[in-house]
Amino acid sequence: IKKWGHREVNLPEVTQQDAVCPASIPSPGLSAQTGLQKIWGAVHCQVCPGAPAWPGSPWHEEMGLLLLVPLLLLPGSYGLPFYNGFYYSNSANDQNPGNGHGKDLLNGVKLVVETPEETLFTYQGASVILPCRYHYEPALGSPRRVRIKWWKLSENGAPEKDVLVAIGVRHRSFGDYQGRVHLRQEKEHDVSLEIQDLRLEDYGRYRCEVIDGLEDESGLVELELRGVVFPYQSPNGRYQLNFHEGQQVCAEQGAVVASFEQLFRAWEEGLDWCNAGWLQDATVQYPIMLPRQPCGGPGLAPGVRSYGPRHRRRHRYDVFCFATALKGRVYYLEHPEKLTLTEAKEACQEDDATIAKVGQLFAAWKFHGLDRCDAGWLADGSVRYPVVHPHPNCGPPEPGVRSFGFPDPQSRLYGVYCYRQH
Repeated sequence: IKKWGHREVNLPEVTQQDAVCPASIPSPGLSAQTGLQKIWGAVHCQVCPGAPAWPGSPWHEEMGLLLLVPLLLLPGSYGLPFYNGFYYSNSANDQNPGNGHGKDLLNGVKLVVETPEETLFTYQGASVILPCRYHYEPALGSPRRVRIKWWKLSENGAPEKDVLVAIGVRHRSFGDYQGRVHLRQEKEHDVSLEIQDLRLEDYGRYRCEVIDGLEDESGLVELELRGVVFPYQSPNGRYQLNFHEGQQVCAEQGAVVASFEQLFRAWEEGLDWCNAGWLQDATVQYPIMLPRQPCGGPGLAPGVRSYGPRHRRRHRYDVFCFATALKGRVYYLEHPEKLTLTEAKEACQEDDATIAKVGQLFAAWKFHGLDRCDAGWLADGSVRYPVVHPHPNCGPPEPGVRSFGFPDPQSRLYGVYCYRQH
């Protein structure tokens, strides 16, 4: 009863009408009567009219046994494994049970799964192959039917995600991966996963698991999107965003909230920013290359400063966003006049484009070398310009994306940066 989770029955409450002889219970190759006799000896199903089912009586004991019969004889009830879109047979390789194949075939044979040690880098909107191959040591002479499972590991508080499971030619994908993933299987023992139309949230660690009967091995593949981390501040000023609002503004700028690893890599590349911002794990941190008084003091070494975890709704800071390389092109629109924000959006539309987002401008500066000393409107109402090669009259001596903040939308002092997708 405990094993199968069935409700216990108070036997003194069982009536004569509840007592039935299980003559029709199916048992492959074994009649109910014969099966019961083999388990407990002869079973008597006759009930004398008015016979009470009192505790301790022979009928009470036989009733207890009879109530367990359906549980023991239900066909297949002992063989249901875990479920993730398929019910797996416990003998996937045993097409003919009893033929001597299956588990014994792997005695002394090792199943090996191979995945790359290096991180794979790609960009948003692209297709990528996560390599995974398996083999046996020593090699087997005949092919084996295996089960394949790919899933994305938990990271920064996000739950694990099933990506794809497959048995032979049958496969099933899950969630946001449906229609975007499939197994390559171009060569024997190749179970590499192809992900199409990569999204910002697709980066992370993926596990490839190969299951052969009771044997299973797995390998890890790490996927990173080429991107750039940038700090973002609310139009209302410094430290105005809770964690959820930070997620929203990053998404509006074609980005996601950056992870600590992404911020740390940006710091290694020279990012220096004295305002604290949210990261993907709801911690608040900021990167410092040049220690100074307002940023923890000159006595501290360079590094990524941390305020630790903060309350996602109550506490307010800026946010660090992460944008990936583009499939399109960001450009400064040559226009005879300076524009208001509304006119800037219309001008891009007339040029078969859209006004660029902040994340797109940072990605164009980082990966396409966009270098322009002309300030232009962006979709969020801010005015910025990208500088790759600093020169006089164009801001500080370091490369970067300069910001004029959020001017009056009606002012005609700026041009516009547009984005056209390939």
